Amino acid sequence: MQIKTDRDARLGYWLILPTVIAVSGLIFYPIVYNLWLSLQEVNMNPVQPNTFVGLKHFTDVLTDSDFWRSFKTSLIFTSTTVVGTTLLGLGTALLLNRDFPGRSVIRGVILLPYVTPVISAVFGWKYLFDPVFGMANYFLVDIIHLLPQHINWIESPAYAIYAVIIFNVWKNFPFAFLMILAELQSISANLYEAAEVDGASIWQQFRYITLPELKFVIGALVILRTIWNFYKFSEVYLLSSSVEVLPVYIYEKAFASYDFGQAAAISAILFVFVLGFIMFYVRKVLEW
Repeated sequence: MQIKTDRDARLGYWLILPTVIAVSGLIFYPIVYNLWLSLQEVNMNPVQPNTFVGLKHFTDVLTDSDFWRSFKTSLIFTSTTVVGTTLLGLGTALLLNRDFPGRSVIRGVILLPYVTPVISAVFGWKYLFDPVFGMANYFLVDIIHLLPQHINWIESPAYAIYAVIIFNVWKNFPFAFLMILAELQSISANLYEAAEVDGASIWQQFRYITLPELKFVIGALVILRTIWNFYKFSEVYLLSSSVEVLPVYIYEKAFASYDFGQAAAISAILFVFVLGFIMFYVRKVLEW
């Protein structure tokens, strides 16, 4: 019996080996190639060989003020969008976890921003933020008089980051809503009934029952959204040319300046930073 079990185990390993090799290649080959590229001065002439420059690209990047400005923009963009999508998703999930007529329809409508193609959503929001005909300026200037004059939300270096953040939160909060709602529905109603019998308020029920049950979902959500938003390119690049987060900066280095070595070095730095954040955050969440 033991011999048959060992034979089956070995057969299983051999069967999954091709998949493991293929997946490992898809994961590690781009990483290794990017690191190799970051150590080279890439020659655009295919006849001429690349020049090995060691860590020169890394030192150039780390002393480049444009890199640090883009890094700061990425930090602001990622932190605000992660907090915004999480809080909005949490609030929406708490509201739609209650039973009321039309709840299923509203839940379906909530998911529309997330499933809408990015390019279609960007066109709609560009019109919304239009400096002349946009509803944002009309509401803020002409209706509630919060602003003294119309603002070019999309192209203004001072305000474009706000437009991109609002768009990203609107586009991605349904994902947070869906994850949190699924966890809310798994919480036993008996816990809330017992808390009500003991005289617990709604806030106390949320703090001592709901929030502890949601901590791992929220932790996973923060990690996923941090990874995705630090690498977010399409939404930012399509909506505004005035917001230069690190992925946009990498794109411009590689395909506008044709400096593939520095672009690869920036990608490596971004990878190490995100990986370090994940390791730190996972330990904190598990301790929590």
